[in-house]
Amino acid sequence: MLFRMENFIRRLPKAELHLHLEGTILPSTLVELSALHGDKPLTPAEADALYHFSDFTGFIEAFKAVTRHLTQPADYELAAWRMMQRLAAQGVVHAEVFISVGVIYMWRNHDPAAFEPIFAALERARIRAQSELGLSIYWIFDAVRHFTVEEAERVFRKAAELRPAHPSIIGIGLGGDERRAGSAPFRDVYAEAARAGLRLTNHAGETTGPEAIREALSIGSERIGHALSVIQDFYLLQDLKERRIPLELNPTSNVRTGVCPSFAVHPLRRYFDAGLLVTLNSDDPAFFGSDLANEYLLAHSIQGFTRQELRQLAANSIEASFLPESEKAKWQAQIERTR
Repeated sequence: MLFRMENFIRRLPKAELHLHLEGTILPSTLVELSALHGDKPLTPAEADALYHFSDFTGFIEAFKAVTRHLTQPADYELAAWRMMQRLAAQGVVHAEVFISVGVIYMWRNHDPAAFEPIFAALERARIRAQSELGLSIYWIFDAVRHFTVEEAERVFRKAAELRPAHPSIIGIGLGGDERRAGSAPFRDVYAEAARAGLRLTNHAGETTGPEAIREALSIGSERIGHALSVIQDFYLLQDLKERRIPLELNPTSNVRTGVCPSFAVHPLRRYFDAGLLVTLNSDDPAFFGSDLANEYLLAHSIQGFTRQELRQLAANSIEASFLPESEKAKWQAQIERTR
């Protein structure tokens, strides 16, 4: 029975809306990358050791340790292509992927020009995925909220500068440790990005309370990542429901970083039953050991989501995406036909 459910989930067209490129790099890909550099390659055991952590702070450090191995544009191209192959194998038809542009700048002496060869490499992988896998990809330029506002401004302005020639650049986001910086300081740069035609996402309420989500909404954020603490505020929940604000939920991520005790108690089910526009996502699957297909399977096996409810989650992911309405309609029709 579980095997049939797994097959149904993989046939189900769905979008992944909260996925960090660097967080998709498996230890095996890290070994593959290290072998390209001509230095002493990482062993599988050495690569695997980089992914061990016990809390949110440890995860941030592990993420940084893995990202440091991306040194050349070709590294990003290979990492992106491996990510896209795995997405297509799960039945993902569209993904909106965060690139940690703020981290790239920091490690390249804050030189905006250093990013462009990297982005060209990512675009080569995206175009290949569109042609060979039928997978569409949008990029979200992610700044690190606990760096300075000026750093975020540099990231968002690069997105605005490149977007006219690269419509795959769809939006901006604020990642990083929200315990160290809220959203309010970024109000002006979010407004500037919106004027440039960029869509606005934000991580909020992962390690902080519902006030952080209200703050993220106040600066114009259109989608909220994690949103774990919405459950603490009935009026905020009602506001999100009425406004149809999409929530990018990441249950296994929240469990693995220690901000949620278990998948069983994650508010996914309560949000869904309350009528919120919830989507399932994997966040950093290489670190958390669960890809998007597995998140759907866990929603079924642990929280009792039926086939029809899983269809609704897939439909939500398409509705909450930044795809054109014509593309949304095409995928929504296919979701309804999936048996």
